[in-house]
Amino acid sequence: MRYAHTNLISHDWRKLARFYIDIFACEPVPPERNQSGEWLDQGTGIKNAALQGVHLRLHGHGENGPTLEIYQYSQTLPQSPVQPNQRGIGHLAFEVDDIIEVITAVLAGGGEKQGDLTTKTVPGLGVLSFLYVRDPEGNLIELQNWQKANEK
Repeated sequence: MRYAHTNLISHDWRKLARFYIDIFACEPVPPERNQSGEWLDQGTGIKNAALQGVHLRLHGHGENGPTLEIYQYSQTLPQSPVQPNQRGIGHLAFEVDDIIEVITAVLAGGGEKQGDLTTKTVPGLGVLSFLYVRDPEGNLIELQNWQKANEK
């Protein structure tokens, strides 16, 4: 058994995929998906389901690593932005080398800050710097940077 992918449903899958490619170095895994039919209706439980999208390989996990699946259904229902303390899947998390650089890129790419950059010393582990941001469609992303205890 292995973890395969995480799915984001988007209003504009191409724009959202470009955000994750540009900011988080995700790589498209061809082919682009354009799916519909009885098999999709049956598996999703949605009548006349039709979707388009792409899988993006997450950086740092090699050729067989998990992907971020970004799809857009022909009929996408609206949703209020998920809050950090809301039940269910909350956020994606990326460990980054330069957190300020990535925050700047997220904002330039159409995202926004959810929280403020904060730092905490975790005894025996090191110093954690993190904050939550949102992608251009409002999905939560945790940016984190660890300075290991022995790197000081």
